[in-house]
Amino acid sequence: MQTQPTTKLTVFGLLLALRIVNALTLRTFFQPDEYYQSLEPAWQLAFGQDSQAFITWEWKNQLRSSLHPAIFAAVYRVATKLAALAGVSVPLQADVLIAAPKVTQAVFAALLDLYTWKLAEKVYGSRSRTAYTALALSIVSPWQWLCSTRTLSNCLETTISTIAVYYWPWHWPRHWPNTADKDSDHRRRNSNQTASQDFLGPLSHLRISLSLAAFACLLRPTNALIWLAVAVPTFWQCSTRLRYVLAREVVLCGSAVLAVSAVSDRAYYGTWTFPPLRFLYFNLVQSLAVFYGRNRPDYYLTEGLPLLLTTALPFAVQGLCQALRQRPASPGTPPTGPPSTSSAGKSDETSSSSSATPAVPQHPAYSPSDAVSDRILARLAWTSIIVTMSMSLISHKEVRFLYPILPFLHVLSAKPAASFFLAPTASSLAPTGSPPTPPSQTTPTRLTPSTLRRTLLLLALTLNTTLTTYLSLYHQAGVISVTHYLRTQHLSRLSISPSTTTTVAFLMPCHSTPFRSHLIHPSLTAWSLTCNPPLSLSPSAHSTYLDEADAFYLSPGGPAKWLKENMEHPDLIRKTSSRSARHWGNLEPAKQSQGTERRKWPLYLVFFEQLEETLRDVLRGSRYRECWRGGNGVWNEDWRRRGDVVVWCLE
Repeated sequence: MQTQPTTKLTVFGLLLALRIVNALTLRTFFQPDEYYQSLEPAWQLAFGQDSQAFITWEWKNQLRSSLHPAIFAAVYRVATKLAALAGVSVPLQADVLIAAPKVTQAVFAALLDLYTWKLAEKVYGSRSRTAYTALALSIVSPWQWLCSTRTLSNCLETTISTIAVYYWPWHWPRHWPNTADKDSDHRRRNSNQTASQDFLGPLSHLRISLSLAAFACLLRPTNALIWLAVAVPTFWQCSTRLRYVLAREVVLCGSAVLAVSAVSDRAYYGTWTFPPLRFLYFNLVQSLAVFYGRNRPDYYLTEGLPLLLTTALPFAVQGLCQALRQRPASPGTPPTGPPSTSSAGKSDETSSSSSATPAVPQHPAYSPSDAVSDRILARLAWTSIIVTMSMSLISHKEVRFLYPILPFLHVLSAKPAASFFLAPTASSLAPTGSPPTPPSQTTPTRLTPSTLRRTLLLLALTLNTTLTTYLSLYHQAGVISVTHYLRTQHLSRLSISPSTTTTVAFLMPCHSTPFRSHLIHPSLTAWSLTCNPPLSLSPSAHSTYLDEADAFYLSPGGPAKWLKENMEHPDLIRKTSSRSARHWGNLEPAKQSQGTERRKWPLYLVFFEQLEETLRDVLRGSRYRECWRGGNGVWNEDWRRRGDVVVWCLE
């Protein structure tokens, strides 16, 4: 029995509401790319070159596809027009511009949940408990709550990859019934056209899959690993005719997406360019990715996957092993390995009013749908392994780089999780040799977990909830809250003097806070320490190179020396400074600033508590005073980011 479209629509509506709440209550910082690789270029696209957006070196060197920020640029334009039509106040307009990309990403996050469920239904059966278990795993995942509604390209990549995998022609090549079945063989010979169309399946699904796959590869070139694992076996196993169809559609869909991308990149960069190729050249050939960190070869196995899956990790390992151990046989014959995940799963889970007799593990007749289900599980398992192992060969590693395989792992985890938590209790199964129960006393068998398993489920949900609450509300919340404070202070100054300009300096590791996407107002100007890689240096010189942020913290003399050499003389902002002090401060020897113009002291200094004592020594007697302090979590692995976020105001 197929799930009704209204049911799918209802589920999507509930998922969308959940993810909107998720997006709007998320108040912590996760990765700089959430802002600097999407919202900042989107802001520039929407509001022009003079909008004070922070454009990083990747965009200046044409390493990124403009398709991703183009989505949010359109969102910014629509939100601005709607806010203007509604006549909302300036503070509320800023809130709308901050919320609009979040709500947009919430739609993508809800689609990710939905298609994880639909992919699980394709494997385990419509309305099956196991498919709902896959959906539940996605919903209660701490990683999903922390990451899915953020405007990272990895999040959109994960969504469109999952949708593309769902629409992939998993029935290629189709397993026909045994040749001994003469009636079926006769029908096949005499219904050539019908069989051929059924064999191909709807081409619209294939085109959706290939178009989304091409888009995902343009967003993140490493996404090609997924499609090598998914498409190559299909191409290898197909007939010559199907190979021709697949190759033709790859060319057509790929060319269409490339054309759209080329036009978009031409409009953004002002020249014809191909960002994926430049991305691979800079990160692999020039090894610039390692400039942002190196990790152990086993990082993804020992840290990445546990962080990605948390409490679902044991079930993912079990599901992975089961999928790899299953060896599909011809239709009509039992497969080797454990009982089929498709037949057994579908038969005992499809309806809430299932048979009162508990299912006995056995090998049912192997149908074409079973072959498709097992093929999907095996391919998802191999894809997860290939992506993880391939990404482990790259020195620079981040957990989010494995995000696209998380839905696959949830689908693989669903069967073991459902079997563990929904296993029948001993009391629900009649012992062998017991007297028959009178019909009047017969009650349907319920899949009721034991007390121990209920306790383990409760502990897992408690752990997930605790992690989700801390990571989404407290860990690195101060670097987000400070932008709201600065924006509020700027609006207060604007109410007194409409032409005023507010200046801010972020004395923090680079990209520690959002920028224009949260500061909003162009007259709220700011600068921060940069961390541009050594683009003009040879790889051998990379080890000794220090960017501005590293020079600030790590150079001999540390922050105090950097402030002395790069900022105006502190006498200019002393509480009691003579005319001669101001004069000599302006005439500080140029050699100390190494020929560069010194930066003026801003109205607001923003820094982490770790830097507070150094600034007290450097700016002792100045007109700076503490005016705001916000908690930023209880710990941080980066010593430079430890402690509260502190703001000093210049009186």
